[in-house]
Amino acid sequence: MKKSKSILGVMLLAIIAFTVTSCRDSKKEDDHEMDQDDMEMEHDNMEMNNSSMNSSDNMAIDQDKSATDIIIVNYLELKNALVADNTEAAASSGEKIVSALKAFDVKSYSEEEQKELNDIIVDAVEHAEHIAESAMDHQREHFEILSKDVADLIAITGTNKTLYQDFCPMYNDGKGAIWLSEFKEIKNPYYGSKMLTCGSLQKEI
Repeated sequence: MKKSKSILGVMLLAIIAFTVTSCRDSKKEDDHEMDQDDMEMEHDNMEMNNSSMNSSDNMAIDQDKSATDIIIVNYLELKNALVADNTEAAASSGEKIVSALKAFDVKSYSEEEQKELNDIIVDAVEHAEHIAESAMDHQREHFEILSKDVADLIAITGTNKTLYQDFCPMYNDGKGAIWLSEFKEIKNPYYGSKMLTCGSLQKEI
C-alpha cells in the first residue's frame, strides 16, 4: 500500500512538473507571437506615417504649382490683351496679377528660394501695378520686365502648364524681349496688330 502511494505521489509530481513546463513554454510562444504582432503593428504605423508625410509634401507642392498657375493664367490674359491692342483688358489683367502675386505663399520653399521669390514678387508687383494704370505703350514696357519675372518664378516653382517662351528681336531698340505663351504660334504682344507674327520660339517650358 505504501509502495502504491509512493508511486502515485511520483506520478502526480511528474504531471505537475509537466503541466508547469508546458504552461511556461506556451507563455513563451504567446509572448513571442505578441512581440511579432507588436513589431508588425509598429512597422505598419511607420509606413502609414511616412505615407501621410509624403502625401502632405505632395499636397504642398501641388498647392504651390496651383498658386503659380493662377499667376500664369492672369499673365496670359494680359499677354493676349496686348496682342489684341486692348488697353482696358490689359489693365484689368494687371490688377489680377497684383492680387495673385501678393497672395503667393513662399513658406514651403528653402530659405534661399524664399529670398529669390520675394525679390521676384516685389519687382513683378511693381510692374503689374504700372500696367494696371497706364496707356498701351507704357503697358508694353512694363510687360517686358514682368515676363522675365514670371519666367524666373516658374523656374523655381514649376508649373502644371505647357508654355512656350518666345522672343521678339526688334523690341527695345533691337535688344529684343521675351514673352510666354500657351500657343506655339507666334502672336507678338509688343507690337500687336502692327507686327503680329514678329518673333520666334526659344524653348518649351
